[in-house]
Amino acid sequence: MITIEHIITRIEQRQPIINKANLTAEALHQPFSSVGSLTTANEQQLSFLADPHYIASLSNSQAGAVLVTENFRDQVPDSAIALVVSNPYLAYASASQLFARGSLSRGIHPSAVISESAVIGDQVNIGPFCVIGDYVQIGARSSLEAHVVIEAHTEIGTDCVIKSQVVIGHNCLIGNHVRLHAGASIGAEGFGFAPTNNPSVSGWERIAQLGRVIIGDHVRIGSHTCVDRGAIDDTVIGNHVIIDNLVQIAHNVRVGDGTAIASQTGVAGSTTIGKRCIIGGAVGITGHIEITDDVVLSGMTMVTKSIKTAGSYSSGTAAMPTAHWRRAAVRFRQMGRD
Repeated sequence: MITIEHIITRIEQRQPIINKANLTAEALHQPFSSVGSLTTANEQQLSFLADPHYIASLSNSQAGAVLVTENFRDQVPDSAIALVVSNPYLAYASASQLFARGSLSRGIHPSAVISESAVIGDQVNIGPFCVIGDYVQIGARSSLEAHVVIEAHTEIGTDCVIKSQVVIGHNCLIGNHVRLHAGASIGAEGFGFAPTNNPSVSGWERIAQLGRVIIGDHVRIGSHTCVDRGAIDDTVIGNHVIIDNLVQIAHNVRVGDGTAIASQTGVAGSTTIGKRCIIGGAVGITGHIEITDDVVLSGMTMVTKSIKTAGSYSSGTAAMPTAHWRRAAVRFRQMGRD
């Protein structure tokens, strides 16, 4: 069972508990089973107040403990333990990991196919029907769920979690503490073709993709996201990057440290994205451009040229009644003829 003491220890890896010294020994050893919202939590659940809009739910909450800022400390019910932090949402994120269910698999499943030249670290879990190619290296305490394929000469760091049906191409480099979710494709052939004189007759000439994918430490890549290998140079994902489901990262793209990319975004080849960028859902980014550090792109933004100044950028129009949109579209086209 998880206690307040365990929760405090986990949170303080990121930020201090301001009122820790005021907690009694009895409070520190109080057990908790999970996390709940302010309105539904019971006495064995931890909750949090991150948005003042929900302050009305705090006074009546049945939660056993609540993460709050100093401003709302006095409004926590007497029945609950107040844990005062500067950032309750970050504290909730840290504490939530204590209650996550881990993989039940242990060791190497007998159905896994592992090359004799592969190097498998200590305490590695390899699930059913995995295929591990020649000279693959897997770091200590990493875990592969069922049907993972890792091609030859790929290196995977320590403490990685690779979910079912992930495919990692040859010669890729995966850092430490990386999470790859179900169906992700890392290091597949990039979309590189040269047109012949008449592609309708003689087709397109395939360009061999000779680069790699290099992924840094503490990276999260979502389900069915594709990160293609480079054509000549490498595709590079920096440290602490988080990528949502159904994202396309094309060949030779470089993503800077700490950047977040939401679902259905597409990044065309040879584009460089800076550090700490936030890219909303369904954003389209053309190829061979550069986006500087600390740029925010709102959902469905279309980026067709380099962005050299940090800040927030948007494009497109918000939803409106169809009749109004048609009139606006006509006027927009007319403006383009001037």
